[in-house]
Amino acid sequence: MNEGSAAGAERLLDLLHGVRLTPTQRRIAHCLVRHSGAVAYLSAAEVAELAGVSQPSVTRFAMALGHDGYPALRRRLRELTAHGPTGPVAAGNPLQRAVHAERDNLDRLAAHLADADRIAEVGELLAASRPLPVLGLRAAAPLAAYFAYFAAKVHPDVRVLDDGGSLLVDRLDQAAAAGATALLALVLPRYPRETLDALREARDAGLTVVAITDSPVSPVTEHADVVLPAAVGTDLVFDLHTAPMTLAMVVLQAICDAAPTETQTRLEAFESSAARRQLFLG
Repeated sequence: MNEGSAAGAERLLDLLHGVRLTPTQRRIAHCLVRHSGAVAYLSAAEVAELAGVSQPSVTRFAMALGHDGYPALRRRLRELTAHGPTGPVAAGNPLQRAVHAERDNLDRLAAHLADADRIAEVGELLAASRPLPVLGLRAAAPLAAYFAYFAAKVHPDVRVLDDGGSLLVDRLDQAAAAGATALLALVLPRYPRETLDALREARDAGLTVVAITDSPVSPVTEHADVVLPAAVGTDLVFDLHTAPMTLAMVVLQAICDAAPTETQTRLEAFESSAARRQLFLG
């Protein structure tokens, strides 16, 4: 996604903000955001095919956004995507522009974090879950492991779920049986089918699902109780996950803040153990 497309995608997200959408409509919205540079010039039938829904669903989606039908929505989409980037054009070569785009993603994340109470509530929810399962498959697996490495220093029982297959459901059931009340899921494009299946199983098991994902219209939205968006960089061959990783650590900070006394006790115990075993050089 180039800079102009990214700006158009942001304007589309503004258009969708606060609108209650059905799962099918969220699927269409996600398609529009992911293909913001092209959808304003596609017919309703072409959008339906691209999103994998029926043409009447596209019409109902347009009406849900306050338009008489898809042609009116398409005119609005053209207005939103016709303008260039709202800020100064990023200078430099393609690699530098990719890094500049990550800076913009972090700026948007910072704006979303203005509601500190919401993040505090998430921290309390996850801190209270004993054990705390952390789900991340495929591209999200390294991020889940990174989060869990540090979370284990302040939480007594963090369980990383980074392998799919039939054993994944077993591990979810075991976590619920052991007393887990919530699940932190890291769900990044291209959205593994196994991840969405696991989230259904988690909710069936009575777990509250908190999802860190790339967009408020991500497919994970219909399977999570709390969705925390952080944009993924798409300017290189493989995605950049700077903002999702930052958000994961913000969530961990909220977990620490939810139980400050326990956090301090566990950190001091770890430092004493590390010093005794001479784990680190400095």
